Amino acid sequence: MTNTAVHMEGQLHAPAHGTVATAAVHAKGQQHPIKLYLVVWGWLFVLSTCSYLVDYFGLHGYLRWSLILLFMVLKAGLIVAVFMHMAWERLALAYAILAPPIAVLVFVAIMVLESEYTHLLRVLFFASPS
Repeated sequence: MTNTAVHMEGQLHAPAHGTVATAAVHAKGQQHPIKLYLVVWGWLFVLSTCSYLVDYFGLHGYLRWSLILLFMVLKAGLIVAVFMHMAWERLALAYAILAPPIAVLVFVAIMVLESEYTHLLRVLFFASPS
């Protein structure tokens, strides 16, 4: 055998330097620092307090519902990203899980706009003369 063939054969059977270290880390499991979870719990507490304050201050109408929905989406995003480990998943999996709810929200927004348009037309054309 030539020197090149012997060298390549040795590389095929010997594990790479980084492979052993990577395998040891994955065998033990990935650990996230406790600080990350404490910070997320703190943000969840702050967002829940803000959601409560919307009712406490007596906000009404679109402002109230917009703030409540905003705080709800932020809390859900934190929970999904950190506690369900979506922040560390592959992009394709994230799209597979996040795309359907986003599509539903877009369709709900379209229905809300359509309902306002339909309501306006009914008032304009079918309202009794006053």
